[in-house]
Amino acid sequence: MIQLANSLKSEPDAAANPLSPIPHPVSFAGFERIFEGTNFPLWLVNSLLVTTVITVGRVFFDSLAGYALARLRFRGRQAIFAGVIAVMAVPGVVLLIPKFLVLNQFGIYDSYTALILPIIVDAAGVFIMKQFFESVPASMEEAARIDGASVFRTYWSVVLPMARPALITLTILSFQGSWNEFPHTLVAVQDPDLFTLPRGLADLVSGSLGAARSTH
Repeated sequence: MIQLANSLKSEPDAAANPLSPIPHPVSFAGFERIFEGTNFPLWLVNSLLVTTVITVGRVFFDSLAGYALARLRFRGRQAIFAGVIAVMAVPGVVLLIPKFLVLNQFGIYDSYTALILPIIVDAAGVFIMKQFFESVPASMEEAARIDGASVFRTYWSVVLPMARPALITLTILSFQGSWNEFPHTLVAVQDPDLFTLPRGLADLVSGSLGAARSTH
């Protein structure tokens, strides 16, 4: 509420009364400056595009990987799951430089692919889906296999519809995480036309702060 009120204040009023919920006078200069003097509409479109693709990708690939780890028996399954747990324990900031090097090596740096591909699957989502699928009775799948359903058909038509609570949770977490993602964009893109909202606003704020310092 306070942030909304401050956005409608003039600069002197916002500086003098930052905690007041009532702007006096009401000013739309801040909104005009953002929409006319920055690439805010482009940042918004980029954020919507990247967030939508990442969210859909995470829901599909995380659930697919979680089902494989929960139900399929293959060599190295435990090692892969241990790797998933290990990735969850590593702070994201540690992976920033390796991400940049890999993106540059594969020639996809500074592209939408760089924004999306490295984070289209996350370890936490795989863990959540695996734990949920293990709680589903195996008898539900056995009936489908007796009827001749393939592994993917069993996952898609029988098990996945039962995983609605986990899918909703994963969708919310994925959308929120990818919408607010900032560190990854720092090492993935440099072209202003590819900035998402967090990256664009951070660039705008840093530029404003730099301009403010230069005036003193």
